[in-house]
Amino acid sequence: MDEVIDELRACNEQVPVPLELPDMDDIIDAEEQLLVSLDGAFREFLLAVSDVIYGSLEPVTVADPHSHTYLPEVAAMAWSLGVPRNLIPICEDRGSYYCADEQGQIVHWKDGSLVEEEPWEDIWQWTQDVWLHS
Repeated sequence: MDEVIDELRACNEQVPVPLELPDMDDIIDAEEQLLVSLDGAFREFLLAVSDVIYGSLEPVTVADPHSHTYLPEVAAMAWSLGVPRNLIPICEDRGSYYCADEQGQIVHWKDGSLVEEEPWEDIWQWTQDVWLHS
């Protein structure tokens, strides 16, 4: 995890209005809106690197409710498009969604169903395999 964080920090793009990292209150607010608890790895991800801007993928955030990447808004949109409620979107990508399941594994939902591929073990593996190398 630390190596992935270091790699993301090294790739972080400078932007005029940078994102902010959340605190635990922000995460709890998002969980209350979603009516779910986020798994530990997802919480760590949000607290450690959800302010990183890199490449074309924009993982969800919880610090700014007005952001287009705000988790409760992204989840509401995903669920309205048919993503099952037991999946929590971590990233929207041109109409498809990478989502965390109840065990914290990351799956890919596209065109109305799960993509038949091996799930990523957790958000850190997804970050390394997909976000950093897309």
